[in-house]
Amino acid sequence: MTSLWQDRRILLTGGHGFLGTAIRRELASRGANRIDAPSHSELDLLDPSAVRRFLADTRPQLIIHGAAVVGGIGANQDSPGRFFYENALMGIQLIEAARVAGVEKFVCIGTVCAYPKHTPVPFREENLWNGYPEETNAPYGLAKKMLLVQLQAYRAEYGFRGIFLLPANLYGPGDDFDERTSHVIPAMIRKFIDSDERGDGFVELWGDGSPTREFLYVDDAANAIVTAAEAYDDAEPMNLGNSAEVTIADLARLIAEKSGFRGEIRWDPSKPNGQPRRRLDISRARDAFGFVAKTPLNIGLENTIAWYRTQRAHA
Repeated sequence: MTSLWQDRRILLTGGHGFLGTAIRRELASRGANRIDAPSHSELDLLDPSAVRRFLADTRPQLIIHGAAVVGGIGANQDSPGRFFYENALMGIQLIEAARVAGVEKFVCIGTVCAYPKHTPVPFREENLWNGYPEETNAPYGLAKKMLLVQLQAYRAEYGFRGIFLLPANLYGPGDDFDERTSHVIPAMIRKFIDSDERGDGFVELWGDGSPTREFLYVDDAANAIVTAAEAYDDAEPMNLGNSAEVTIADLARLIAEKSGFRGEIRWDPSKPNGQPRRRLDISRARDAFGFVAKTPLNIGLENTIAWYRTQRAHA
């Protein structure tokens, strides 16, 4: 394992973000010692000339494209144009520049939001094109899905080795807890802890609690992504998850319990629920390289809540 990664030149976009930080840790644990993880100020992925110069200067053999403009339902509703344009353009330009530069392999991180709104459960990769994504995050999901089309087209025409991974909803220490952009788990953790400290006695959450989601701990996701970079080389997309489905209502009760909140949970059905159900079929990843997520939801939530409390205390 160490000999495979040692001295291998790697470009990791989004390497200082939530998932990117976990991927850097995973790569380092396997012996990678030549990782470029530029910040936005060091590499603007929206600038094609900057992308070409960076690849010419660093000559990566492998690119893991984890950079993305992301957010929860509210952020997707507020910025659908930006979410489509920037996510599509960053990936399209980087893939083309990588092809021209002769990069050996390209790992693209997609999103479960690319699946149709109404998809048979569990979601199988072959159903990815059988409908339109859930409306609140369709621009983001479609922008990412266009990168799969590009990678498949480039493999067919140029022999470019690109793979496309579809992780379930991620969570864990280091997540985005900003109330404007956070996803469901960090948003709930913050609401429960803040409400408890203020003594509000209740927390109001979006929707009616009936949708289901599958959550993948960020370290498990990083392990799967790096392993796929080693062991998977196929045009077909690959799901990454743990096949555990939980309703948003049950998730809220679990987070309330883990965070010590004893007040009332109120639902606001005037706000959107998002996609009705999400659970991935992960047999392709299991068969390809034996991936099995290791972190149960209750343990992952405890770790995430503890991290958030520590960060607040330091702040």
